[in-house]
Amino acid sequence: MTGALSDYQAFTKPAELHKAINTLRGLVAGINSDTKVDSKEIEELVHWCELHSPLRDRHPFSEILPVVEKACSDGIITDDESKDILWLCNNFVDNSSYYDLMTSSIQFLSGLVYGIMADGDLSDKEISTLKSWIDTNNFLAGTYPFDEINSLLYSVLEDKKITFDERNQLMAFFANIIDFTSSLHLKEKDFTDLQKKYSISGICAICPEITFNDMTFCFTGESYRATRSEMGNVVKELGGKIRSGVSTKTNYLVVGNAGNPCWAYACYGRKIEEAMQLRKDGSNIIIVNETDFWDAVDDAKAGITD
Repeated sequence: MTGALSDYQAFTKPAELHKAINTLRGLVAGINSDTKVDSKEIEELVHWCELHSPLRDRHPFSEILPVVEKACSDGIITDDESKDILWLCNNFVDNSSYYDLMTSSIQFLSGLVYGIMADGDLSDKEISTLKSWIDTNNFLAGTYPFDEINSLLYSVLEDKKITFDERNQLMAFFANIIDFTSSLHLKEKDFTDLQKKYSISGICAICPEITFNDMTFCFTGESYRATRSEMGNVVKELGGKIRSGVSTKTNYLVVGNAGNPCWAYACYGRKIEEAMQLRKDGSNIIIVNETDFWDAVDDAKAGITD
């Protein structure tokens, strides 16, 4: 086996093949999200093909790579060519259930963000396309990075104006998702200063579904409405459990509003960082604002269920 091929040995596993196709689907959709494809985006797609070229003789790359390369050959990816690539990728994915729908969709989302950022810019149209996808795939609520992107987009688009700082804030967060080792033009060091200036340690979920029975809660920050002890007693009354620290067993981290109004969407602090790292590692910890917590408490006490 050649050195180049050994670098891609992991992709010979069915699950890794499936992940690569999901990522490609997202990449192509992201590149086409603003209906304009420039040379950098074409080069990123070609680069993806080159990274996977050692697997040209393996299904499904034997079918997919020639189609992608042909579409890129003239420097223009037409709408029909994009649809052909997506159809081919979907045809493979639909017949190969190595991942569940949620995991496959998150892989697609990662590729989508990569494709949107392929030219290094973030347009209003690309933001709008991403928002539409997020709205259509709300079943991903509670997973990383769906909640974070959803919350950021909500706050950015609330006034229907996208400022310079808001655009940079989105790009700073997207840098946490992009696999820079697979990119031709996007370099992690170029985003370092951006991430320092627009640091986002955590994002509260938008309208999260909160249940209490057998669920484990942790609290951070201060609340105007009740002490932490009182909030813990409420959770226990509704069948939940309380823990002082964040762990993989934590279901909800509730962020208090007192003293920092921006915590409605941007959340900061040690427990937030711990929860975010666990979310990145695959734990389904949901970071919720206390307003949503109290709404869920009131509904539970009133016997209201969705």
